[in-house]
Amino acid sequence: MRRVSVDIGGTFTDCFLVFDNKRAEGKALTTHHNLASGFMASLEDVCGQIGATVEEVLSTVDAVRYATTLGTNALIERKGPDVGLLTTSGYEFSVPLMRARGYGDGLSSAEQQDLAGADRPAPIVPRSMIEGVDERVDYKGDVVFDIDEDNVRDAVRRLVDRGAQAFVVSTMNSVVNPINEKKIERIILEEYPSHLLGALPIILSHRVAGRKGEYARTMSAVLDAYLHDQMYHGLASLESVLRKNKYPKPMLVVHNSCGMAQMSSTHSLQTIHSGPVAGLEAANSLSSQFDEPNVIATDMGGTSFDIGLVTSDGVKFYDFNPIIDRWLISTPMSYLHTLGAGGGSIARFDRVWGAVEVGPQSAGSDPGPACYGRGGKLPTTTDANLVLGYLDEKNYAGGSIKLSKRRAERSIRDHICEHAGLSVEEAALAIRRKVDANMADAIFKEVAVKGYDPRNFTLLSYGGGGPLHACGYASKIGISQILIPPFSAVFSALGAGSMDQLHIHERSLYLMLYDAMTRTVLQDFTEFNATVGQLEVLGREDLLRQGVDPKDIKSRVELDMRYGNQLAQTAVVSPVERIESDQDVMTLLDLFSSNYEQRFGKGSAAPEAGIRVNVIRVVSYVEHETVLLENSNISSDVNVTPTSSRDCWFDGTDGAQRTQVYNVTDIPEGASVDGPALVETPYTTYLVYPDWSLTMGKQGSARLQQHSVN
Repeated sequence: MRRVSVDIGGTFTDCFLVFDNKRAEGKALTTHHNLASGFMASLEDVCGQIGATVEEVLSTVDAVRYATTLGTNALIERKGPDVGLLTTSGYEFSVPLMRARGYGDGLSSAEQQDLAGADRPAPIVPRSMIEGVDERVDYKGDVVFDIDEDNVRDAVRRLVDRGAQAFVVSTMNSVVNPINEKKIERIILEEYPSHLLGALPIILSHRVAGRKGEYARTMSAVLDAYLHDQMYHGLASLESVLRKNKYPKPMLVVHNSCGMAQMSSTHSLQTIHSGPVAGLEAANSLSSQFDEPNVIATDMGGTSFDIGLVTSDGVKFYDFNPIIDRWLISTPMSYLHTLGAGGGSIARFDRVWGAVEVGPQSAGSDPGPACYGRGGKLPTTTDANLVLGYLDEKNYAGGSIKLSKRRAERSIRDHICEHAGLSVEEAALAIRRKVDANMADAIFKEVAVKGYDPRNFTLLSYGGGGPLHACGYASKIGISQILIPPFSAVFSALGAGSMDQLHIHERSLYLMLYDAMTRTVLQDFTEFNATVGQLEVLGREDLLRQGVDPKDIKSRVELDMRYGNQLAQTAVVSPVERIESDQDVMTLLDLFSSNYEQRFGKGSAAPEAGIRVNVIRVVSYVEHETVLLENSNISSDVNVTPTSSRDCWFDGTDGAQRTQVYNVTDIPEGASVDGPALVETPYTTYLVYPDWSLTMGKQGSARLQQHSVN
């Protein structure tokens, strides 16, 4: 296997290289003005580690996989084209009204408690750029009113006159019958042919989102159109850089659905949050290889902290209605909870509550934390860790960044100590306590709300900051065992290297499997089977277009099911691809009830309300070779000699404690070290609290165990 995978985060660009039997990890600061620069810097880092040039590597690798923040940055900075929206007459205000509650989407919990004081987000598509067209399709898909071509042409011309640079077409019930959306597309192309210079991109809503709900579906298409230009030119320029360095194949772009595809088969919206999702896929792969059936994946980077779940029941957690920025959408995304708790999260003193607060604002990579010496003045989590002795000033990020403890202390003193009446070290400990508490609270809520007990899970900690904080947030939720995976600092990039080519197609289908009123199960399987068949064809066409071998294409069917009109939906992986008999229906009902009770407790099932399918989802994929991770189960009594020691500060202790510092390469497999201790790797540091111990595994992995749980 020869494979390059890159994950671009808000602060660092991570690279993971597999080159035959060699493995290499690298980091570089993210260059937001030109992502290709950071990409190439991290790639040069890993190529140098194996003694090869970039051209030698790129000319022989199987694939380059790329998780990007281009779309996220474009949305934050509002760098998109003027979008024109064509929708069914009478529904022109669906987007401006935002379901009458959209001004709360994307706000923090505290802000949502004061919706009366919330501000509506600046619209991506203002009312002046929305035109209604005369057409109507009913809920069954029957055409009630065909389009008037002259009416459509007039609407298109008005939008172009107002400056439209991209078109979104979203008509009512197009997910059931898209005929009118396709007719409108044809008319636009007749007016503005795609071969002309400056042709306008056209996004049809039914191709972006397959579920009902006109507002979320329309916003999915609007965001896709808004990000299209930035994504296309950004990725095309990156692909051009790869071409110049002898890479001959199509670049594979990571999707937020836990899959990837060639750039020509990727919607811009599918790349949002693709980096953290790649980490979740790595956690899923590790769960299988390490025989860890239940895993809480926690990824702490420079900007954010991401939480995901891998469970023994095989359920894939999707966000049914994810919120991107301030917008509700309905495209399938692997579920992750993200909060602003990273190494660059900015700390401040809240005078109202008389307490230290951290995040969600981040210093990012430019200017970065105060200790970077790049112009940052505000204290961050990284500054606190440096003051507390956890970081080496001269050996941070592989030695590429020299830290300044003096700048960190001054920043904390000026912005925290003077207001809180604390010493610099006490203020730094307060910052650590707050950020760890924020992460612990988020983990507990995410696991408990899904019906699981966090104590039955293995806590997986990765990212540049994860192993440095793992003991802190694990102990606060009663978890006494932590697994630091191999190559933990670039684990999300590693996950991109283990992904399958995959496409998801879904469709709303309100199908009663068990009718409680008549006490009967579904008898007519035609609609279910036909829908599955249509979605399979779409997924197969996506993969064939990318040149895969037809015999390698596989698929699975997933159903979003619920009891009656409950709001809680449960994703079920169907054991059958077609329903052929009553027994198949009963198997589905039993599986749903079993999964539901496993998550929400025995006796929680409510079949008396009826059981229905809301969405059918077909996942079409081609399996790729997985990056193998080496587990370790041996133990050793070898005494490990520390390389140095330094004073570190910990909660619950008086003053600084002399803490042993080890180099990760000096700790043999199976050997243990007791806390307090620091284990330094090129790109992260494992912090072992005083009442914890660390046992080293293979490929830089480690397990931490707490000796006494309060």
